[in-house]
Amino acid sequence: MAQKFLPFVVAVSLSVIVLFTPESGVPSSPPGTDKIVHCALFALLAWTGLRAASSRVLARRVLGGLVGYAVLSEVLQELIVPLHRSGDPLDALTDVVGIGLGWAVCTLLARRATARASR
Repeated sequence: MAQKFLPFVVAVSLSVIVLFTPESGVPSSPPGTDKIVHCALFALLAWTGLRAASSRVLARRVLGGLVGYAVLSEVLQELIVPLHRSGDPLDALTDVVGIGLGWAVCTLLARRATARASR
C-alpha cells in the first residue's frame, strides 16, 4: 500500500526543492525553460497523485489541492524574502496546464489498461 504513495511523496519533495530553492541556487537557463519545468513538475504531481488516489472523490481532492498548491507556491515565492524569487501568475497558469496534462496521461493510461484487461 505504501508503494502506491511513494512516487507522489517523492514528486512533492522534488517540487518543494524546485519551487523553493533560493534564486541564487537556480541555474541560469534559456528564456521559457522555467515554464517547461513548471508544466512537467505539476504533470508529474498530478499523475503520481492520481495513481495514489483510491477513489474518484480522492482524485478530485488531489487535483483541487494541486491547483491550490500551484497558486500558493507562487504567493510564497513572492512573500518569502530570503528566496529572492518572485511570484509569477503565468507560472501558476502553467502549473494548472501541467495538472491537466498529468490528468490526461493518467486517464489515457487507465483506459488502455482497462481495454487490455477486458480482452
